[in-house]
Amino acid sequence: MEIEIVGAESLGVRGLCCVVNTRGGKILIDPGVALGYTRFRLLPHPLQVAIDERIQKRIIHEWATAAHIVISHFHGDHVPLANANPYQLDIEKVASLNPDAVIWAKSSQLSPTERKRASAFSMALNKNPIDAEGKSRGVLCFSRPVPHGKAERLETVIMTRIEDDSTFVHASDIQLLNDEAISQIVSWWPDIVLLSGPPLYLHKLTEDDIKRAWHNAIRLSQKVNTLIIDHHLLRSFEGAEWLTRLSLKAPRNVVCSADFMGKPRMLLEAMRPQLYEEMGVPKDWHDSYARGRVHTDHYWNLARELYAKRGLNHYRWVNEAYL
Repeated sequence: MEIEIVGAESLGVRGLCCVVNTRGGKILIDPGVALGYTRFRLLPHPLQVAIDERIQKRIIHEWATAAHIVISHFHGDHVPLANANPYQLDIEKVASLNPDAVIWAKSSQLSPTERKRASAFSMALNKNPIDAEGKSRGVLCFSRPVPHGKAERLETVIMTRIEDDSTFVHASDIQLLNDEAISQIVSWWPDIVLLSGPPLYLHKLTEDDIKRAWHNAIRLSQKVNTLIIDHHLLRSFEGAEWLTRLSLKAPRNVVCSADFMGKPRMLLEAMRPQLYEEMGVPKDWHDSYARGRVHTDHYWNLARELYAKRGLNHYRWVNEAYL
């Protein structure tokens, strides 16, 4: 089994997309990508958009050759969308690429927005995804719906278990906040787990929530050889510090997606104000980008020059990422 994480916050975008190559074929999980539309009262910096473009191209490439495609839930950073904004993956870019792929998705407990997206998704592909909830086929096994973060939000996701020569679990947006979801993962005896950590940047997260997430992370790290925590957690530098403290306390390997992939961490969403200070953006840039009048090449090259002068690890990542 080979696991490659394609998009996540530590890799510069919002998402938790990965590719798992097994003896039975390629499995693409959560083939979506997004950028926080506004953060710190700022639209995405063009360098973020440049990274987003490259990850979108990679997802499209993997979609075209996947045997199975899994949608854990219908949020815009996890699934291609109809009428996507300029920083999300539009369903039309993949709709006709791989009609033979087996597509699995959550089917129940859909919010009104998810229901509309699921309907548009099926219409674009001209087929309905298979109801994945609680099902198994070959190397694949899916959980029943579990809470998306705090249970009282009433939003859910499905978790995916892949058993080949080792066992991998993709636990999407559980945020380490639900004990039953953690128990389900432990019962699967995985070697590697990829999941979202708690969104520490949100004020609605209580001290009790943070303690619960920490306890559940330690609990998982006692059972799992490699625990990969990313997504919501790494939208802030506070989250990166939390992960560092956790990795020092955990009995086994705890990393983020960039660490797992051997890349320097690029927390571009947390860095957004800094990026604006270092590489200024004209007021009309985003509107011009949406209309196809400007491109990101200038900022890609500017970032490479800036980070090369400083001798930062960022340069290696920007220079190598998705070329």
